[in-house]
Amino acid sequence: MRSTDVVIIGAGAAGLMCAMTAAARGRQVLLLDHSNKAGKKILMSGGGRCNFTNMYAEPANFASANPHFCKSALARYTPWDFIALVSEHGVPYHEKKLGQLFCDNRSKDILELLLEECRRAGVELHLRTAVQQIERRDDGYLLETDLGPVAAASLVVATGGLSIPTLGATGFGYEVARQFGHSVLPTRAGLVPFTLSGPLRELCAELSGTSVEECVVSCNGESFRENILFTHRGLSGPAILQISSFWRPGDVVEINLLADRDAFEWLQREQAARPNSELKTVLGEVFTKKLAALLVERWFAAKPMKQHTPAELRAIADRLAAWRVAPAGTEGYRTAEVTLGGVDTREVSSKTMESRRSPGLYFIGEVLDVSGHLGGFNFQWAWASGHAAAQVV
Repeated sequence: MRSTDVVIIGAGAAGLMCAMTAAARGRQVLLLDHSNKAGKKILMSGGGRCNFTNMYAEPANFASANPHFCKSALARYTPWDFIALVSEHGVPYHEKKLGQLFCDNRSKDILELLLEECRRAGVELHLRTAVQQIERRDDGYLLETDLGPVAAASLVVATGGLSIPTLGATGFGYEVARQFGHSVLPTRAGLVPFTLSGPLRELCAELSGTSVEECVVSCNGESFRENILFTHRGLSGPAILQISSFWRPGDVVEINLLADRDAFEWLQREQAARPNSELKTVLGEVFTKKLAALLVERWFAAKPMKQHTPAELRAIADRLAAWRVAPAGTEGYRTAEVTLGGVDTREVSSKTMESRRSPGLYFIGEVLDVSGHLGGFNFQWAWASGHAAAQVV
């Protein structure tokens, strides 16, 4: 039987951060992952450039049934701490917008940084290594693995959630939590595109690939200002992904397609300035010509601006500023960026990430019921929660 101080299951963002930090403290760390490659979600994130943090990360950017839980870890390992690490390794990066930091070159730069830190600290990493069984003992945990039996004083579950199963996501972390007496809150796909049905789906399919800048998308008291994207099955884009985390089946989503202006006043000005122009021509100056033409064809009367009455202009403005959409569903875990729900944080220490049910057991990252907004927040939670656990394992 092999014995070690700490076993970490999951070599993603949180697991790598925890491993390198604990090992740097002098702990003997064994990092296991059933996949053939560490950090697969890191590699595919940010369109291959990894949105590795957000400069403005704060607790308000995270959803949880226990909203105070994330505060301690986020306060003790900030975006600036990770930025300092990135700078130390000479990884070039830039702010894309809204505090979102991306690699200039490729996501692999972040993964290699983490793996290098693990190597320096002496972390023992084993890929293609599954855990078949876990047993609690007086002095820690005994794991049956592809390496054989492994004993450890501390066990860290960093297995992520259910999103993007093609990258190896499973519910293993939730099974471990339940085994040791933890509640797991219902899980669902978050930061995910909407699917539509009927005429709305047909409209979206015709517009597939078209985007609208600066929309405000609202649902259940939450609003996000970003662009939206029409797809062949429905709606996507940053604003849609953001609001999807707050949408429930049956809810209506409201979309302001002209968020950067007062739609009615703008239409009145255009009518006065260009009375002979067609409505689709006017709309074509803020939307693509294809979108403008289809909106007029499906929603409005195709006639010159001067022929629209004030009441008609008001109705057009209201439709553009408050387009109400009832999604049929979402694309699900297949394309979801995060998993909402997870291990109930009321049963976990917010300072150390240690289980309140089973001493020496820790949960970090996405497996917990903490989900960030789009824009680097989920990586910051991985860094912060992994760092918090690493101080005590």
